[in-house]
Amino acid sequence: MRRILIIGSAGAGKSVLSQWLGAALGLPVIHLDAHYWKPGWVPSENQDWKDGVMDLIQGDRWIMDGNYGGTIETRVAAADTVIFLALPRLVCLYRAVKRSVRDWGRSRPDLGDGCKEKLPDWEFLKWIWTYPKQRTPKILAMLEGHREVKRVVVLKSAREVCWFMEQVTSSSTEAAEG
Repeated sequence: MRRILIIGSAGAGKSVLSQWLGAALGLPVIHLDAHYWKPGWVPSENQDWKDGVMDLIQGDRWIMDGNYGGTIETRVAAADTVIFLALPRLVCLYRAVKRSVRDWGRSRPDLGDGCKEKLPDWEFLKWIWTYPKQRTPKILAMLEGHREVKRVVVLKSAREVCWFMEQVTSSSTEAAEG
C-alpha cells in the first residue's frame, strides 16, 4: 500500500484513519478538505480544483482522504488501495456533531487555514443521513469495477476499522522484522 485513498461519509473517520495509517506506514497524508476549502469556507474553483487534484496524485506515496465526487474516478485510478468507510449513518451523524462541538471556532488540521469549525447546518446533516442510500450503492458499484486491479477494502463498523488497523500493524511489524 503506497497510494491509499480513503472515502466515506462525513463523520465516518476518514481523517483519523488516514492520520493513523500515515504514522503506521510512514506515508504522507493529504487531506482533500485542506486543499479544497479556502479561508472562510470558500470553495475552490472547479478547474483549479481538478488541476490541484491532478498535481496531488502525482506523488508516488500518499494517503488521501476525502470524497469530492467530481474527482473520485481520477483518484481511484491513481490509488493502489481504496478504503471505503461505510459506517452507519447514526455513527457518522454523532461523530460529525461531536467534532463540530469539540472544535467549534477553531481550524482543524485537516481543513484549510481560516476554515473555523462551525455547527453543522441542515444540508450537511441531510447529506450524512442520505449518504448510505444515495451514495453508497454508486460507490460500491464503482469500486467493484476496480477489485481486480486494486486492493478495495470496505469497512462497515468501528469494529471492522479496528480489525483493519490491527492487520496493518501486524503486517508492518512483520515486514520490519523480516
